[in-house]
Amino acid sequence: MLRYFTIAILVLFHLNLNGQEIEMRKIEGGVYIPLYGSQEEVQVEIEPFYMDAKPVTHQEFAEFIKQYPQWSKENVKTLFADASYLTKWTADGEVPKHLKNSPVNNVSWYAAKAYCECQDKRLPTTDEWEFAAMASENSIDAREDSLFNQKIVSGYEKPKTYLKEVGQSTPNYYGVYDLHGLVWEWVYDFNSIIITGESRSNNNTDANLFCAGGAVSANDLMNYAAFMRYAIRSSLKARNTMSNMGFRCVKDYDKSKLELNQGKS
Repeated sequence: MLRYFTIAILVLFHLNLNGQEIEMRKIEGGVYIPLYGSQEEVQVEIEPFYMDAKPVTHQEFAEFIKQYPQWSKENVKTLFADASYLTKWTADGEVPKHLKNSPVNNVSWYAAKAYCECQDKRLPTTDEWEFAAMASENSIDAREDSLFNQKIVSGYEKPKTYLKEVGQSTPNYYGVYDLHGLVWEWVYDFNSIIITGESRSNNNTDANLFCAGGAVSANDLMNYAAFMRYAIRSSLKARNTMSNMGFRCVKDYDKSKLELNQGKS
């Protein structure tokens, strides 16, 4: 069965947003079969989009807070972040020097969403993130490559990967770094797929339940790495933070802007 169809063109451009030089890559659209969503292999169409080449760093998030202090460690409302928000920053809200180029972590979904929107971008959908993340260095879809999956799983065994600097890994087919191996990443619809304990007898779901381990309706029971991502994301609420949860942004495809940036390169 056809699992994807896409023509990949590597495109790099920079957006200078809020004084920050943001490097993005274009992810060509296509169709793929997601891990969850149906007991049948239903293809999902992905429109082309731009994705940040690297996860958002502590330093980049600090620049955001300078302009939007309501998201600082001292000012954020408890409705939008739990007690662990930016816990590794100093008491006065400064980023320790050794963390500046590491992926920002202990940041809530609300804060990540606000960061992206203030740059005229957004969080990726689950399908967009998984579509980009299924690419290895040389293949658009490496999900059936045992070495690729083992490399992802082995990353879970390494302690404190969130302390590493972004962009030190080998980029994938699209030129995107660190989709695996540093932190898990927030997506816009992070809790849209919840499997309840009674899901075998009915189709009801409850976005407030912390029960993401169910495998009902999964298309590939051997994709442990993807199961882990779905489990972690779905077990969280939007105000929660984790030491190994960060994010990156995406931007809708705009052909006219693409052509403009290509002309400048």
